[in-house]
Amino acid sequence: MRESGQLLARVFSELDTFLVPGVSTMQINDRVEKFIVDVLHARPASKGQYDYEFVLNCSPNNVVCHGMPSETAIVGPSDIINIDITLEKNGFISDSSKMYLMEGASARARKLVATTYQAMIEGIRQVKPGATLGDIGYAIQLFAEAAGYSVVREYCGHGIGREMHEAPNVLHYGNKGVGLTLEPGMTFTVEPMINEGSFDTVTQSDGWTVVTKDGRLSAQWEHTVLVTQTGYEVLTIREGESI
Repeated sequence: MRESGQLLARVFSELDTFLVPGVSTMQINDRVEKFIVDVLHARPASKGQYDYEFVLNCSPNNVVCHGMPSETAIVGPSDIINIDITLEKNGFISDSSKMYLMEGASARARKLVATTYQAMIEGIRQVKPGATLGDIGYAIQLFAEAAGYSVVREYCGHGIGREMHEAPNVLHYGNKGVGLTLEPGMTFTVEPMINEGSFDTVTQSDGWTVVTKDGRLSAQWEHTVLVTQTGYEVLTIREGESI
C-alpha cells in the first residue's frame, strides 16, 4: 500500500505542470495512463472498473465527482478542477484526488478549495486506534459548515486494499463516537466533497457525472490513510504536504 501510494503521488507531480488552460480532459487522461503504465510500470485501477473506460475522473467547477474525460472538455482559464486517480501496484490499490486551480480562479473558488482541503485534514487527524468513523465525519462536517459550506451526503470514502472499493464506508458527516472502531492496519480513503451551496446533487444522463443541484461550485480532496499503532499515516501524501 505504501508503494502504490507513493507512486500515485508521483502521478500528481507529473500533472502539476501539464494541467493548464487549453488542455482537454482527455489529454489529461491519456497523459496519466501513459505515465502510470510506461514510467511507473503500474496499472490504472479505475480503467475497466464498473465498465468505466477511463483512468481517472475530471470534475470541474460545479461537478461534484465522477466527471468523465472528453476531447471537447477544455480546461478554462478560471476553472477549478478535481482530478481523481487510482493506481494498482503488485496487487495493492491507492486512491487520491487533488484540486487544480487555474490562475483566473475567483477568490470564492479559492476559498472553497482551501476550506475543503483543511476539512479533509481535520478528518484525517481524527484517525487513531480506538477512534470511530463517526469521529472523522463529525470533524469534517463541523469544519465545513462553520465556513458556510455543505457536505455532500450521497458519496463517501471507502476501505481500500486489494480491491478499489472495500468496506467500510467512510462518511464525511456524522456524530462523535459512532460507527466502526478503528484498528491498526486498516486502510481507507478520506475524500470529502464540499459544496458552496446546498449539498443536493444530480447525476447527469451519462450515468456518471454528478453535479450540484443548484449549479454552484464543489470541491474535493482525497487521500488513502493507514491506521497505525499510534495514529495515522497518509499513504498518498504528496511532496510539500504536511498532514
